[in-house]
Amino acid sequence: MAREHGIKMVAQNRKAYHDYSIEETLEAGLVLVGTEVKSLRAGRITLRDSYVEIRGHEAWLVGSSISHYVQGNIWNHEPGRDRKLLLHRHEIDRLRGRVDERGYSVVPTKVYFKDGRAKVEIGLAKGKKLYDKRADIAKRDADRDMEREMKERMQSRD
Repeated sequence: MAREHGIKMVAQNRKAYHDYSIEETLEAGLVLVGTEVKSLRAGRITLRDSYVEIRGHEAWLVGSSISHYVQGNIWNHEPGRDRKLLLHRHEIDRLRGRVDERGYSVVPTKVYFKDGRAKVEIGLAKGKKLYDKRADIAKRDADRDMEREMKERMQSRD
């Protein structure tokens, strides 16, 4: 995947941007066991229906799946286990305050390696209504059509 300035992108949660409007993002460390790191480096993670849950004073990534490491042995990790996120206490408290408000969720948007350490970008999100999703799709289509038309006009001018 893409690599820039010590960052190796592993996975993106495109569905999160479709289902939610992301208002704010944070970077969190990810607590992993050995075979999870190897499997993650191979890009074998699914973020599709995952979310962040705050339990006590800790944040947990729930619902993600890191596939078994192919060369792993009998001590291979469990793919669907909950994984602890490393955040500062004030960040967790701020997230808890916003999640307690009606309509807010915390969802993972990206997983990447930054200077060799696994990181998760989490977003404070508010769920979109069906008409919001349709409006976004219509806007994207209109922008694409406009861009195509501009490109054609520039080519015909030359």
